[in-house]
Amino acid sequence: MKTISTVQQKKQPLTYKSDEAAKANFKKFILDDNHPCIMAQTVFSLDKVDFHEYENFGSKSAAKKILKDLTTYISGYDFESRDFFTFIATFRGRKDFTEKQFEQILWKQLQFLHEVDDKPWDPEVESNPDDNKFSFSLAGKAFYIVGLHPNSSRMARQSPAPTMVFNLHWQFEKLREMGTYDNVRDKIRERDIELQGSMNPMLHNFGEASEVRQYSGRKVGEEWKCPFLSGKL
Repeated sequence: MKTISTVQQKKQPLTYKSDEAAKANFKKFILDDNHPCIMAQTVFSLDKVDFHEYENFGSKSAAKKILKDLTTYISGYDFESRDFFTFIATFRGRKDFTEKQFEQILWKQLQFLHEVDDKPWDPEVESNPDDNKFSFSLAGKAFYIVGLHPNSSRMARQSPAPTMVFNLHWQFEKLREMGTYDNVRDKIRERDIELQGSMNPMLHNFGEASEVRQYSGRKVGEEWKCPFLSGKL
């Protein structure tokens, strides 16, 4: 009888899976803490959230995993339905980013996502971040990105861990088609003012200014330049 080597006898370490715990913490942040975004409250109440937890925020390795999961999310999305379904990526590890540090790593992560994506930019939106009709495109679909982290100056963005929410641009167009977009937008802004006493100064209606200034949640001036490069490197 052959003897199994010591190396062969070693068990592989268990993969740390805490998506459900992380999701529960984020759900509490949205529902129990009465988050001002009524759309976020709706998708969590109905469990219409594709939630994932990743390592190494701001890395190419994370980008590959996020893109793979996003592609699966898109392939299973019912674009004929009025039901909304949101993709959320949250990150283990470091949480104590300043707003500027978070912004830098958020855009680094988005740059890596763009570089590993082999699909063309969604033709419904612009790829130039300076254009007023820019939206981020991944796997051929446009997304409005919401960055959240514990040290955000906006209370509505003080999530339990660094997080990126990928909202399909299609969802906003669907709300417009349903005739409810303005009411939903105004209600969210009213609730944000009730929460913090002021509206997020970076918010603009789509087409009035580039949405890139809204992604990280940090207040930036006119001199701020988006670091994203839409050409492949």
